[in-house]
Amino acid sequence: MVEKEGFAALVLRLRAEGISDLDLLTAVEQTPRSLFVPPQFAEQAYSSRSIPIECGAFIEGADLAVRLLANLHVKPGQRVLEIGTGSGFIAAVLGRISERVMSIDRYKMLIGAAQRRLDSLALRNVVLRQADGSNGLTGEGTFDRILATAAFPSMPRFLAEQLVSGGVLLAPLMTGEETCTMVRLTKTGSRFDREDLFEVPYLPLVPKVASFL
Repeated sequence: MVEKEGFAALVLRLRAEGISDLDLLTAVEQTPRSLFVPPQFAEQAYSSRSIPIECGAFIEGADLAVRLLANLHVKPGQRVLEIGTGSGFIAAVLGRISERVMSIDRYKMLIGAAQRRLDSLALRNVVLRQADGSNGLTGEGTFDRILATAAFPSMPRFLAEQLVSGGVLLAPLMTGEETCTMVRLTKTGSRFDREDLFEVPYLPLVPKVASFL
C-alpha cells in the first residue's frame, strides 16, 4: 500500500514539474523504493527528502532521483556508467531502461547491500564494482550516458572522454563552499555543450579512498 500511494503522489509532483516520460515512470514503478531505504524510513521512501543509509551516505529524495534520470535521457540499447552507487536505486531503474549499467562506489558495504537488492529484483544487466570514481571507470570502453552523484571541484574532463559522440554526462559541480549544481554536458564530436540545471545536495568526491574501505 505504501508503495502504491507513495508512487501515485510522486507521479503527481513530477507531472507538476513537467516530467511525464512513461518508460521512465514505469521503470520507477517497477523498482520499489522501500527496498532501498532502511526499514524505519519505509514510510518516507517516496518523499522528496534525502534519507540516510549506511556509511554516512544518503539516498536522494524520490523527486530528485527521477529528475536526474529524466535529464539523462537514457534510451534502450545504451550503456550507462553511474559513479556513486549508494543504495542502488538509480542503478536499478537504469537497468530497466538501458542495455547495460556499470555502477561504482567506494564503499564495499554499500556495494554489497545494493547487490542484494538488485539480486532480489533479478536485474542481471547491472554490474556493481567497488572503485574510486575520481577517474571514472577505465578499461570498460565508452558509455552513452554517465551519471555522477558525487560532486567534483571542476568539470571532470576525463569523464567526458569516456563518452561516445552524442553521449551525455550529468555531474554535480561544487559552485561554492556549500553549494553544488548539477551540470549536463552533451558531446558532439570533440565539442561539449554545457547546461547548468539545478542545485543538488551531493557531497564532494573523496578520491583514492576505495582501497581502504
